Amino acid sequence: MVRTLLNYGRENTPGQQGQRFTRWLMRGLLAILASVFFLFIGIPLAALLVREPPAVLWQDLQQPQVFEALQLSVVTTCISTLLAIVLGIPAAYILARTRIRGRRFLEILVTMPTILPPVVAGVALLITFGRLGLVGRFLTPFGITLSFSSAAVVMAQFFVSSPFFVNSVKAGLEQLDQRYEQAAYTLRASPFYTFRRVTLPLIRAALFAGIGTSWARALGEFGATIMFAGNFPGTTQTMPLAIYIASQTSLDSTVSLAVLLMAVSFGILLALNFGRGKSIASH
Repeated sequence: MVRTLLNYGRENTPGQQGQRFTRWLMRGLLAILASVFFLFIGIPLAALLVREPPAVLWQDLQQPQVFEALQLSVVTTCISTLLAIVLGIPAAYILARTRIRGRRFLEILVTMPTILPPVVAGVALLITFGRLGLVGRFLTPFGITLSFSSAAVVMAQFFVSSPFFVNSVKAGLEQLDQRYEQAAYTLRASPFYTFRRVTLPLIRAALFAGIGTSWARALGEFGATIMFAGNFPGTTQTMPLAIYIASQTSLDSTVSLAVLLMAVSFGILLALNFGRGKSIASH
């Protein structure tokens, strides 16, 4: 009993009471700040869902131009994401595993599209690949016109979204313990086999994260697309452009298109996060 009283006295010293109060204060502050953040993100998204009755949403979404814009967005986004995977993995490997001269400059170059205003990216693409651009002038004699075409949509999406994939894969490679790869080399595995069967499975979570962020960024691209590809229904009018045009005439149609785009984005990100979670659990 005496020991219990002594322990009780130690546990309730003024210093310990102050530490306990500080912990509760920090937890309360953390909960308040996190709640403000989640509410700030969640309430506007919920407002889109409750703005229009489901019947009105369904009627607006049955318009032919809506399906064309959605189809174009999904197709071009998938193509740009596939290009990011094919070209981005080698780029990420060079940045993470080599010490070539100018690597710091290349890292800055890769990150630049993520901080540039999308309109600036569109202007840069236009003066490079336009009919009279730096590269485009050499393609025009062969009948190749990239600007204001569906290919321009893919290029604009790829330009602004691929850095997200590269940086995610680069981070995964830098955090990977290279002893796994060295063990494969000691078993006489080729570098390509090791990369395909050892490295890529171990950074699967980073791959899924990069694909998700790159896909979402490409799907929501607006500024670079309208500057470089224009806004032609059925050819270059993606869902973000269709939403912008609808906002000039009808708020109800704008909300319907926004809800559709949000639903598609949520479904894709949910699927990618589910796959990412399974890959983490398998390891």
